[in-house]
Amino acid sequence: MAGLRVSVSLPRLVPGLLGALLGGLVAALFVASLLIGPAGLGLRESLAALVTGRGEAVVLVMREIRLPRALLGLLVGAVLGLSGAAMQGYLRNPLAEPGLIGVSATAALGAVLALQTGLAALFVGALPLMALAGAGVSVLLILALAGPRGGALALILAGIAVSALAGAATSLVLNLSPNPFAAMEIVYWMMGSLADRSMAHVWLAAPLMVAGMALLLSLGQGLDALTLGEDAAQAMGVRLVRLRWTLICGTALAVGAAVAVAGAVGFVGLVVPHLMRPLVGGMPSRLLPAAALGGAAMVLGADVAVRLVAPDQDLKLGVLTALIGAPFFLHLIWQMRRVEA
Repeated sequence: MAGLRVSVSLPRLVPGLLGALLGGLVAALFVASLLIGPAGLGLRESLAALVTGRGEAVVLVMREIRLPRALLGLLVGAVLGLSGAAMQGYLRNPLAEPGLIGVSATAALGAVLALQTGLAALFVGALPLMALAGAGVSVLLILALAGPRGGALALILAGIAVSALAGAATSLVLNLSPNPFAAMEIVYWMMGSLADRSMAHVWLAAPLMVAGMALLLSLGQGLDALTLGEDAAQAMGVRLVRLRWTLICGTALAVGAAVAVAGAVGFVGLVVPHLMRPLVGGMPSRLLPAAALGGAAMVLGADVAVRLVAPDQDLKLGVLTALIGAPFFLHLIWQMRRVEA
C-alpha cells in the first residue's frame, strides 16, 4: 500500500470544488474535440451546424464524425478511470487496473474474430457486438474459475489466466491469418482509436457503459468499509460476494463496451486514480467520481492531441496514452522507492 502514500503532501480540494474544476476541464476538452479537425471549420460555422442542422456538408462533419468521436472519448475515458479506481479500491492494490479480470483481453479477442472472419465488413455493429460477447465470456470464465465466493486472490489469478488465454488466442488468429490486410486492420484496431466512429457505435455502446458506471458508482460505501479489511467490512453489514460480483459485472459492461468501440486504450485506468487520489484522499466513495471525470479529461485531451501532433500520420489514441502513462508509472515506482527508503 506504499503507493497510496505517494504525494500526500499535495493540498486536498473540497470535493465540490474539485468536481467543478474537473467538470469545467471536461467540458472545455469536449468542445475542443468538436472544433478541432482536418476540415478546418470556423467556430461559429461549426456550432451553428451542430445546433441548427443547417449546411449539409458541415452538418455531416459535425454530427456524424466529430460528435460521435467526442461522445465516445467522454464515455470511454470515464469508464476506464472509474473502473480502475473501483478495482484498486476492491483489491486494495495501487497496481490494479480494469484489464486485471480479463475483460479487455476477451473483448479484444471477440473484435479480432469479427475482423478476421469478415463479419465486421457485413454490418457496422458486428465488431462491437462480438467484442461485447467476448467480455461476457470473460465473466462466465471468471465465475467458473474463481467461484461465486472466491476471494480477491482467486479473482486475480482467474483474471490473469483468462487474459493469458485470450492473448494467446489473439496471437494465434494473427499468426494464422491468410489475409495480410485483415491482419493489418486487426493490429491497427488493437492500438486503440476513436477515429471513424459513427453514432451507431455511440447508441450501441453508450447504454452499456452508462449501466456499468452506475453499478461501479454504487460501490462507494462498500469499498469505504473494505479499506478497514474484509472482517470489518462484513461486521459493518457489507455483503462481500454481492460487492465482488457487482464490481465484476459493472467492469465487464463498461470496459467491454469501451473496448468494443475504441480498441485497447491502456494506462488510463491505472494512472488516473493515482492522479486523483492526492486531491481527494484515499476514500473510494470520493475517488470514484473524481476518477471518472479525470479519465474523461485524459482521453478527450489525448484524442485532441493526436489530431494536433500528427494530423497526417493517423497517430493512434492508445499509442499516445501509453506514451503518457508509462513514464508516469515509472515516476510513480521511483517515488515509491524513495518513500520506502
